[in-house]
Amino acid sequence: MRKLYLILLLALPVALTAQRITPEEYIQTYKDIAMREMRDHKIPASITLAQGLLESGAGNSALAREAKNHFGIKCHKGWEGDTYIMDDDEKNECFRKYDNAEESFVDHSLFLTTRSRYAALFDLDITDYEGWARGLKAAGYATNPKYAQLLIDRIKLYDLAKYDEIALGERSDDNQLPDIEPEDELLELAYSPDNRSAFELVDMRGDPGAVSQGVRREIPAFL
Repeated sequence: MRKLYLILLLALPVALTAQRITPEEYIQTYKDIAMREMRDHKIPASITLAQGLLESGAGNSALAREAKNHFGIKCHKGWEGDTYIMDDDEKNECFRKYDNAEESFVDHSLFLTTRSRYAALFDLDITDYEGWARGLKAAGYATNPKYAQLLIDRIKLYDLAKYDEIALGERSDDNQLPDIEPEDELLELAYSPDNRSAFELVDMRGDPGAVSQGVRREIPAFL
């Protein structure tokens, strides 16, 4: 039985990789929504896309797949929409649930524009994505001490700043993504659809020894 568990554990990353959305696919799918939100709400499209990539594991997390929540936004006081319960910093935390991903992008914009703690961000140049990344961390959007750098890394790797320029009318969209070497591909988290617990996905090369965002999860003791 122990061998069977180990075989299943090793096979799971391969199965999940086959189903996962790549970061490039994620960007192509949501770039137009991010640019529209930039024009409507003055939030850099690069920041929106980078947060979506990071918070949803490029659309592969249980929260994104089952609740269409791409930005990890919790219910907070006053939320009257549908909810999704899962463990995060604490057990059984309440997250917002949407009918589709676009609703999540729109609500992300409203979340930032209607809360005073994010007001200082809108004093920054709209193309200053590094300032926005650091400002989001300083305002408490996420608890990860490396959050700002994680956003900046994604913006640079996937050349997301060009979508800020496109939204501002400073360049046209060539629909081209940068050529990324496999060893430079960033790792994104995904989640087991069966138990909703965090599961370490392999990177784009299918290496089961890969570590997502610097966190290696141990094989459960019962194996």
